[in-house]
Amino acid sequence: MAAAPVWSVDPRTGKQREQVAVEATAQEVDAAVRDAHAAREALTDRTVRAAFLRSAADELEAARDRLVEAADAETALGPVRLTGELARTCYQLRAFAGIVEEGDFLGVVIDHPDDTATPPIPDLRRYKIPLGVVAVYSASNFPFAFSVAGGDTASALAAGCPVVVKAHPDHPALSELVAKVIRRAAARHGVPDGVLGLVHGFDAGIELIRHPLVAAAGFTGSVRGGRALFDEAAARPVPIPFHGELGSLNPVLVTEAAAAERGEAIGAGLAGSMTLGVGQFCVKPGLVLAPASAAGDALLKSLTDAVSDTDPGVLLDHRMRDNFLAGVTERAQLPDVESPVTAGAGGEHTVSAGFLTVPAERLTREGAHDLLLEECFGPVTVIARYTDEAEARAVLSRLPGNLTATVHLSSEEAAGQGRGAELVRELTPLAGRVLVNGWPTGVAVAPAQHHGGPYPATTSTSTSVGGTAIERWLRPVVYQGAPEALLPPELKDDNPLGLPRRFNGRLER
Repeated sequence: MAAAPVWSVDPRTGKQREQVAVEATAQEVDAAVRDAHAAREALTDRTVRAAFLRSAADELEAARDRLVEAADAETALGPVRLTGELARTCYQLRAFAGIVEEGDFLGVVIDHPDDTATPPIPDLRRYKIPLGVVAVYSASNFPFAFSVAGGDTASALAAGCPVVVKAHPDHPALSELVAKVIRRAAARHGVPDGVLGLVHGFDAGIELIRHPLVAAAGFTGSVRGGRALFDEAAARPVPIPFHGELGSLNPVLVTEAAAAERGEAIGAGLAGSMTLGVGQFCVKPGLVLAPASAAGDALLKSLTDAVSDTDPGVLLDHRMRDNFLAGVTERAQLPDVESPVTAGAGGEHTVSAGFLTVPAERLTREGAHDLLLEECFGPVTVIARYTDEAEARAVLSRLPGNLTATVHLSSEEAAGQGRGAELVRELTPLAGRVLVNGWPTGVAVAPAQHHGGPYPATTSTSTSVGGTAIERWLRPVVYQGAPEALLPPELKDDNPLGLPRRFNGRLER
């Protein structure tokens, strides 16, 4: 493959700012993967891993001003948003350090022989080990939290897996800076630079997923790009796990009672959620089922007022802007689709927010209106007006998998009166996170978090946010009948590492 220059581009003007690097050749990808593979031993000690992750957070915070400036120059997301995202990234690194120290993620289970069982149980000892080198494909819309030092990288390093990151072309200069910061943190603990590789270029991304020493991959991006890499991962001589986040419509159902009780507040909340970050969040509500009634009209009026007052914004790059404008135009031209607030070009480099309305009946059967059931990346949402509950349920039954699904209930419905509980159950098969009387934008980094969902939201049942994200990069192994002297310390009877475990059927902490 030809080595092309990699430029940093200003999304506010579309102009190139500086040459950052060149696209990696096949030989350079191979070298990055082999260096990462060679760095595995440096991550064996959990104490070292935890200290490394904490140092990475410290170093990122020390470089905050420079990193935020670089990120804003390439993404136009603004210093306030980016400072918060960097803080989230540092918190995530420290959270994984704590998980590494605790050791519960290893899943240690020890069963001594029991000849009285049927069939007899031999000496069995189980725990989880790292898969190996992980390929991480950065996202465009989270230059810190889903990029070089983001959740995929942090969880893989916590699991003991070195990482090679395929940088996103929307923020190559920032990617280089962050990689240097993480390597500086690694050096403080004797961990080689190869523990975090970085490559640029489309072809480099293909070479990376095909490399025989890559053991797993994490991806956040489009359905088209993610599915192509997913297929590559499956087509390898030795297929590997591919944990991809691809796309999500994030449906919202507003009941008639909820609209009657607080329609104006729901409309204003929806406006804030769908326009947050110029509509560039993977959990943006893209389809809202609202009643075709006077209460629904009040909701739409509130939404209209709030969206009309939203300033135009800059999307991450001009390709996304072109796709957004084309997507909105194509949807608006469908029969019975109206644009109370027209989304479109806000200027030469900006876009304005808006929303579309359509009778829900149009979405209950297959046809051209299926386009409205596909994600449109940017500040736009679709309001489907339903005439009765059966019509709303018919639309929900046609939806693909999502990251989130939301229901807005009245006070009585939320208290268990009416069909509130039933609606929550009906939404559960659609998504990995079900919200009641809230908005999906904002994904807390917490132990109980799940950021994933049925395909095409994700290609696996795992999460990319929260403590259990570490499980993606581990595999269980069992030793049977192994003498104590041959066992790893994690599986010895006297528990020299003080790990939580299940010992002969009893949970030990």
